[in-house]
Amino acid sequence: MSGTTREDRASAVFADHRELLFSIVYNMLGTVGDTEDVLQETWLAWSGKDLAQVENHRAYLARIAVNQALAHQGTLRRRKETYLGPWLPEPLATDAEEPAVRAESVSIAMLVVLETLTPLERAVFVLHEVFAYRHTEIADIIDRSPAAVRQIAHRAREHVQARRPRARIDRRTHQAVTERFVAAAFGGDLGALMRLLAPDVTLWPDGGGKSAVGGPRPIHGRDKVARTIVAGTRHNESLELRYRQVNGEPSVVLFSEEGAVAVMVLGLADDGQHVGDVYVVSNPDKLATIPDDREG
Repeated sequence: MSGTTREDRASAVFADHRELLFSIVYNMLGTVGDTEDVLQETWLAWSGKDLAQVENHRAYLARIAVNQALAHQGTLRRRKETYLGPWLPEPLATDAEEPAVRAESVSIAMLVVLETLTPLERAVFVLHEVFAYRHTEIADIIDRSPAAVRQIAHRAREHVQARRPRARIDRRTHQAVTERFVAAAFGGDLGALMRLLAPDVTLWPDGGGKSAVGGPRPIHGRDKVARTIVAGTRHNESLELRYRQVNGEPSVVLFSEEGAVAVMVLGLADDGQHVGDVYVVSNPDKLATIPDDREG
């Protein structure tokens, strides 16, 4: 009976912190499947622990999860090395009413920038910048001195700031630009689309070799990107389009009769009026968690 009571308590504590752990690990790894694997490993380590010996449940669980995620990076890196075409983070739908911690999800554009950090830099950046962990708390999690953590945090922050958009775009503006983009792209209006794209725009097509929408490499430049997009939408006129919130930002999800076939997210230029990046995820393995909540 005492064993059952201990297990029930361990399960309840883990459930209370699961959303936090999911968000931390997802922002470290960028895929839902790998995040769930890490959470399962975290649960196995946690369920065998004597809770009476754990003073701070939140800190202890975060320590397990972060270090499991760091250990998982090697496997993930090897998969990326053999991946066909550009690799983008797995889209995370944030439309539905979720616990508040899901609001901490990082945009696709930012996750792409975080891919350029080392695993340790990314862990420190996520914990400090996204979840406001103190340097001393992070030091306990990753077994580094507070001074070392401050150096890592400074290096990661400078790296990210040099690569992410400098302007903050409000959601209403982002949604308006997304709708203008969709009207031009799916209406076949090449001129309107050209006017909306920044001169140095990049199209990032992630199909993983499993989708006709994907491509072997990114496409750069307004003319090439516009013509590629218009040609692509012309061949997919039967798809149903829905606006959704993905990773906390306005996006477009394309549906066939079977379910989601692509997620399109726009990264805006610093002026907030032109599109600097077009991220298209069409690898079916990365769309399994996108809900099909169309009526009928």
